[in-house]
Amino acid sequence: MSGIKVMSVFGTRPEAIKMAPLVKELRRREDLESLCCVTAQHREMLDSVLDIFQIIPDYDLNIMEPGQTLSTITTKCLLGLEKVFQSAKPDLVLVHGDTSTAFSAALAAFYSKIPVGHVEAGLRTHDRYSPFPEEMNRTLVGDLAELHFSPTVANKENLCREGIEKGIYLTGNTVIDAMATTVRTDFRFSTEGLNHIDYENQKVIVVTCHRRENYGQPMEDIMSALAYIAKTYPGVELVYPVHLSPVVQEVARRHLEGIGNIHLIPPVDVEEMHNLMARCYMVMTDSGGLQEEAPALGKPVLVMRKETERPEAVAAGTVKLAGVEYDRIVALAEEVIMDREVYDTMAHAVNPYGDGKACERIADAIEYRFGLREQLPEEFVPG
Repeated sequence: MSGIKVMSVFGTRPEAIKMAPLVKELRRREDLESLCCVTAQHREMLDSVLDIFQIIPDYDLNIMEPGQTLSTITTKCLLGLEKVFQSAKPDLVLVHGDTSTAFSAALAAFYSKIPVGHVEAGLRTHDRYSPFPEEMNRTLVGDLAELHFSPTVANKENLCREGIEKGIYLTGNTVIDAMATTVRTDFRFSTEGLNHIDYENQKVIVVTCHRRENYGQPMEDIMSALAYIAKTYPGVELVYPVHLSPVVQEVARRHLEGIGNIHLIPPVDVEEMHNLMARCYMVMTDSGGLQEEAPALGKPVLVMRKETERPEAVAAGTVKLAGVEYDRIVALAEEVIMDREVYDTMAHAVNPYGDGKACERIADAIEYRFGLREQLPEEFVPG
């Protein structure tokens, strides 16, 4: 017997960052056969992560096309994965989070009567259109999955409230495991300008802003707030890897281009981003993953969204929900920039998202599910 076949399916950079250390952990287990299938919902950004973690997929659907829609992503994933599952015959399919790839893979596995394990299960905003389509994707995956790997107690409680009683494992978040590989004190940026920033004496703010629900007036207000902060505080430098979306490119450049202490740079890979955050003063973002990664590095985070499916860091004090309105974003940013006590309180809060052992717990849970070990995996306890 070659072992239980576990196929990890992912297609975007955020999924790859969080699934890569799990793929490698599964490959270390003698009683598991670890397979990897990528949909390439995002192509270039996905490939950079695969290179960093030295993962060669067993299957690559390569679905990305110009002008792709949620419907084309979903249908191409479904049709492609049907063939992959027929060929590989996995015993378990692992999906991550809330992407269209995750939903499509879970549905395709269900159609093939293959059990689904959901990594990063139980995140909720309870608003089906925010974030869109992520909130509904992860909710539907939760209905399809048999194994639910929840990063935090709150995530587990969300699932319990939805009537899911079995197969929930409290693991911590795999992104913390990934950072053990990516963050290095001797790291040198390939984006050369990042090597010449004075991280010691300037207050460097790492910015990301790209979410679909922020298009329009919210993004206009966010960019206006960033411009004001840079112009008002010469001791601050903003580093903003601008998403490739034409919508984001246009509004970012219209508001921020030409301001001396703002660096508008192309998107960076996961190693660059993690090491940039490790050196920065604080993070301002509408991203999901950065809300987990920055606290692990002791960096305060302002979340430029109306709500967050990651309330644990808000409760812990390392993240503040700044919303999308100009006045509040400016006020909270000024507070963190100017008030050392506020900054230290946020920077030294306990990281609620993991201890670097999430992948071990997930692999242990899979072995338990298939009768390969007798003991339940230990639960993650923040602190």
